[in-house]
Amino acid sequence: MKKALALLGLCLLTLALAGAAQAMEFSADVVRKGHMGENTSKVYIKGNKVRMDNQQGPMGPGYAIVRQDQKVMWMVNPAQKSYMEMPLQGMADLSQHPRGDEKLPGEISRKDLGREVIDGHPCVKYEITHQQAGQNFVIHQWLAQDLKLPVKTAAVDGSWSVEYRNIKKGPQPDSLFEAPAGFQKMTMPAMGQGMGPGMGQGMRPGKGMGPGKGMRPGPGQGMPPGQGQDDD
Repeated sequence: MKKALALLGLCLLTLALAGAAQAMEFSADVVRKGHMGENTSKVYIKGNKVRMDNQQGPMGPGYAIVRQDQKVMWMVNPAQKSYMEMPLQGMADLSQHPRGDEKLPGEISRKDLGREVIDGHPCVKYEITHQQAGQNFVIHQWLAQDLKLPVKTAAVDGSWSVEYRNIKKGPQPDSLFEAPAGFQKMTMPAMGQGMGPGMGQGMRPGKGMGPGKGMRPGPGQGMPPGQGQDDD
């Protein structure tokens, strides 16, 4: 369950970081670094649709599809010819996420830290303070000037990061974002009600996992994608 939540959080964060992608389509490698080490996934984005292929998914090698238009996420296990459907009820509508060159939801301040090159893209590095669920978080963000897309986001203490690499613009087939025909469908209850993009990321689970219960931010962690989640 917690692995599923972590993957859901990562997919939603990927879509949120791609706020500028509403008018573009591309594929990329997503490199995620955190307390569990480094993990690389392949991501395909078509407007507000996301597919993420992961060799280390919560149900084994497989992929996840987020369809904001249908308010649903499918976690697909090809080996078992099955997929799990998770409603996104209560999630923020990321199709309305601002462009990459605009403010983040709840943004309080943004400080220009200079210029850097990330994977061949000239970027402006920002230190961003934003508020979510009454908590203030500080993150670093690298905004690619040629793509108008945040190609990297990280905790200020370096405890986690998410980075796009090998970005390839171009049309993505609609078939990538459909539930597989002939696979057995399983369902899960709606989760994350009342929570925005990030699914409480950067929070450490305590006793009681209801919304707003047993959750406390990791110091200096900002908003990590699924970090602080146990692996079982």
